[in-house]
Amino acid sequence: MSRLALGRYSRYISRLKPLPHLNNSVLFSSSATSNRDDTAAASQTGPPPIRVGLTESAGRAVFATRRIGCGDLIHTAKPVLACPSLLSLDSVCYLCLKKLMGSDKFQDRGVSYCSQECQDNAKGFYDVETRGDWSSFVDYCRTHNFKYPLMVKRLSCMVISGALSPDCLDILQPASLSSAMISKIEDGYGLLWNAFRKANFTEDDVAFLTKQWYTGILARIRINAFRIDLVGGSCGEDLLSLAAASVDGEGAVGHAVYMLPSFYNHDCDPNAHIFWLQNADARLMTLRDVEEGEELRICYIDASMGYDARQTLLSQGFGFSCNCLRCQAKD
Repeated sequence: MSRLALGRYSRYISRLKPLPHLNNSVLFSSSATSNRDDTAAASQTGPPPIRVGLTESAGRAVFATRRIGCGDLIHTAKPVLACPSLLSLDSVCYLCLKKLMGSDKFQDRGVSYCSQECQDNAKGFYDVETRGDWSSFVDYCRTHNFKYPLMVKRLSCMVISGALSPDCLDILQPASLSSAMISKIEDGYGLLWNAFRKANFTEDDVAFLTKQWYTGILARIRINAFRIDLVGGSCGEDLLSLAAASVDGEGAVGHAVYMLPSFYNHDCDPNAHIFWLQNADARLMTLRDVEEGEELRICYIDASMGYDARQTLLSQGFGFSCNCLRCQAKD
């Protein structure tokens, strides 16, 4: 697909399934690179061609510090927190969510990893996790079709292991929760708390795990977690082709929360897009030419929906009414 073609069909390319944004201190890798020279990405260590600033209507936002060509890689980002879905537990790496192929697995106490490195990096929180019986909590998530409480469980284990601090997601914008949702959240909190206490963790170990903390974390994850849809392929492939391929992708493997990508605001006809190649490491690329000073925006929802459906979903799911050019025209 040519750059011109991608520019013409940017709305089509953006009709993926990724979700919202996220936040925090910078935890990204690589700088801007053209898809014509993507193989050189690993050798570039400078900052990406963007800055984070404030807007009057949408709070924090990401702006280009120079002209960025259509199809250019803006930056990559590693997740602060990633968690496989219940359906993919046996088929992806327990840490990075990479799909596991055949016998190419490193197994440890009932879960599998794609490499020794992932197994080593997960050891701290997994040592904590294996001390507890999570069956009631997992059944609760499965029964209610909840995915985000599983992320809170992993985050709790990471906090206890010392890998993250309890306030690591405080900078994220929280969702507004209904009374019915809060009631269900409290049920999950009780199950999680009981699992830790039955595993003989001390009061000091779980002092952070209050009902207020649990509810606040879930409220932030709810609108700041990306659904991970793996495109596949390798870094050497054309980013435009990979973006096009992700439109029909069936590779959802879990969810993740990031730092820098959380600052990207929404647009129903975006000029940027986030996607995943082989694991939960995110890539953000342009869908058309972006001028210096222009705000970079991604689409939080399925952009193929009509105006009314988009407005309803954005209002109920993210707490705002979209006023982008496309919505102003009620397209």
